[in-house]
Order: sequence, then C-alpha cells, then structure tokens
Amino acid sequence: MNHISSASPLTARRSTALKGCVRVPGDKSISHRALILSALAVGESRVTGLLEGEDVINTAKAMRAMGSRVERTGEGAWSVHGVGVGGFREPEAAFDFGNSGTGCRLVMGAVAGCPIVAAFDGDASLRSRPMKRVLDPLERMGAKVKIIADGGRLPLTLQGARDPIPIVYEPPAASAQLKSAVLLAALSAPGETIVLEKEATRDHTEKMLVHYGAQLSVTPHGAHGRRVALKGQPELSAASVRVPSDPSSAAFPMAAALIVPGSDIVLEGVMTNPLRTGLFTTLREMGASIEMLDVRNEGGEEVADIRVRASQLRGVEVPPERAPSMIDEYPILAVIASFASGTTRMRGLHELRVKESDRLAATADMLRVNGADVSIEGDDLIVNGKGAVAGGGMVKTHMDHRLAMSALVMGLGAQKGVAVDDASFIATSFPDFTGLMRRMGAELA
Repeated sequence: MNHISSASPLTARRSTALKGCVRVPGDKSISHRALILSALAVGESRVTGLLEGEDVINTAKAMRAMGSRVERTGEGAWSVHGVGVGGFREPEAAFDFGNSGTGCRLVMGAVAGCPIVAAFDGDASLRSRPMKRVLDPLERMGAKVKIIADGGRLPLTLQGARDPIPIVYEPPAASAQLKSAVLLAALSAPGETIVLEKEATRDHTEKMLVHYGAQLSVTPHGAHGRRVALKGQPELSAASVRVPSDPSSAAFPMAAALIVPGSDIVLEGVMTNPLRTGLFTTLREMGASIEMLDVRNEGGEEVADIRVRASQLRGVEVPPERAPSMIDEYPILAVIASFASGTTRMRGLHELRVKESDRLAATADMLRVNGADVSIEGDDLIVNGKGAVAGGGMVKTHMDHRLAMSALVMGLGAQKGVAVDDASFIATSFPDFTGLMRRMGAELA
C-alpha cells in the first residue's frame, strides 16, 4: 500500500507562560478497544469521546469491513452495531492500519478467533515493526499465517482458527498488546484461556471485557504480575462507553507547563488508571507541581482534572518495573529531564526499540542535537540535566508522532527554537495538538 504524504516541518520557539483549561483527545487505547468489543457484541453500542485520529479511524474501517455497522453520529460520538463473538465476515480487501501498531495487533487477535482470512498492512513505519511475537500465541490457538514479509513483518495474511484452542500464555515481554490480542482471540475458544504476566501491564482490555459482559478474573501472580483468566464463548452485550482523556496525550501539555516559567494549566477529564500513570508518579518524584482535582469514575475508569504549574525539577532514577505504566511517555520524560537539575536514569527500556521508531536511539538523538547531555547504557537512558536546554536543532521524527510532539515541547522551553522535519504524523494520536498548544500560548509555526 502506498503512504505518500508531503512532509510538514514545524518549529517551536521559547514561549511565555502557558495558561488555560483544555481537554486533550480521548484515550487511544480505550478508543481502539471500544470499537473492537462493540463490533463483537450483540446489539448497538454507543461510544462517546472517541479519539478521531487516523489510528482509531483505521480500526473503525476494519470493523466495518468485517460486517459491523459503524457510524459517526456527532463529534467523538459513534454507534456500533455488533455481529457477536465469532461473527466477523471475511473482508474483501487488505486492512490498512497506517501507523498503528495497537490497532493492527488487536485486530489480529480478533481475526484469529474467527474462521476467516484477512490481510494486514500499514505505512513504512508499521511495516518495519515486528509482528512475529503476537502471531506466535495466535498460532498456538489455531490461527495460521499464510503470507508474511521477511523478518516477521507486514504485509501479512492471517487465517483465523476454525476451532480456536484455549491456552495458558506467558508473554515474553510486558506488553498490553500481546495480552490483549490473546484475550480477543480467546473469546471464540471454549473453556478458559489464561495469561500470566510477570509485570502488570495496562488493564483496559480486562476492564472493558467485563463491561461488555465477559466472565474474567484477575489475581496476583508473582511479585509484580497478574493472572488473567477469561472464559470463552460468551455473548457480549452492547454497552455505552465514555472514553476519558488520554494520559499519554496529556503528557505533552503537562510537560510544556512544567518547563515554561510561570505556566499554570488545567487538563480536564484525564484517565488516572494506576497502570497508565507512571509518568505522573515520576514527575512528582522530580518535584513537579501536579494536583488532582475532582477525582471521579467514568465508564469503569478513574479520571480527574489535573492542574500543572511550572516547577523546579531534579533528576531521579526511574525503576524498570515502572516501564509498563509509562512506556509511551519516555521521550517526553527525557525532554523534561533535560530541563531538570541532576541526572535522571530511566532503566529497562528495551520495549522502546520496537515502537514506531527505535525510540530509545531516536530520543537520545533528539536531545543530543539540541545540546542536552544524554547517553545510552544497555537498555538505560541517562540524561544529565543542566536546568536549561540550548535548543536550535532539527529533529528527525522517523514518522513517530510522540517523538515529534516531544521535540516541539522541548522547543517551547529551550533557549533557541527546536524544529521537526515532519509533524504530519502527530495526527495519528493528537489531531489538534498544534491548535491546543497555541490556545495556551505556545509559539508554534
């Protein structure tokens, strides 16, 4: 598939104090899952607050291609008429997931439990990312990979299992995508499928499965892990889902407020699930002024309005077991660490090497080209903060939306502007990033 788009350079310049009360987009993880589980339920589900970025829209297109009626009824509001567990029909054309590893891998799981054949593809960035480890457990469950590119990558064609097999699965790495793909396939398998996590990862799939009527239990496993057991072949019932604001997206205006002197902002309705808020914990350890206001429950998830004020920050050590709860936030944390005083060491970041780009190397490059003191030792990222960043660099984004936003936030606090070679991919997760930041007073041009 062709993914040809003209590059869209953007530059962020040192800004005056950021002010305002804003709402970042709906959570991407929940948006993907709400569409998929609504499509597997019986009846009409209504989803509000859906993230309408390219990644999620591609998942909506995939559900539509497999027989679910998926309609946009208003801004962020969608209606999904499901086909029931195992009820997907064979799509006529290959799925195009663009830049979305989450959408691609979760839909692989959903397809693996149905007796259909589906082809998966994406842009150049997604084609470079490994798919073999998510396919391994799906093949154990009876699915078959008919075609796959060299290195276990896209494009690939997957034949779902005619008679899915329940398994006991221990993921080789802490990954909510691996776990979720297996659980989605397990919906069609008789008996009980068990996932054993050494490190607990984000639990949105588990919570949403229960919300739609599945029988699922979660118990401790080892020191930091969990045992997730799902009873297969349920009849999922249609449900209403209100998607909370994405904590991963909230990280960018939050970081900008921390490093731009005099800033004072409020982020509305942000999900505060403890398996997603490792960044908030880390920032508080660094001395950040972060205040949770009006803590409440919406759709099974805890949310809060978050007040963030500019702060004097200090370096800290981030333990490896915190990585699953903030895996997408390390690039922006590295930016914040470069404005802190002292050394911040982020441990155990192997997973960053298999994201949209090699985020570990790309993050170090982003800091280095802007005069920050950064190094990599094994899977650790080390930033020696000097309390200020020179800036003035051009950052190669490698088609990575989080890297682009991190670099632009850096430019808002740096002594000289920071440019990115291409900001177009920001639309995959945060379509109004530049508009929202400008409304708070950010200098982006």
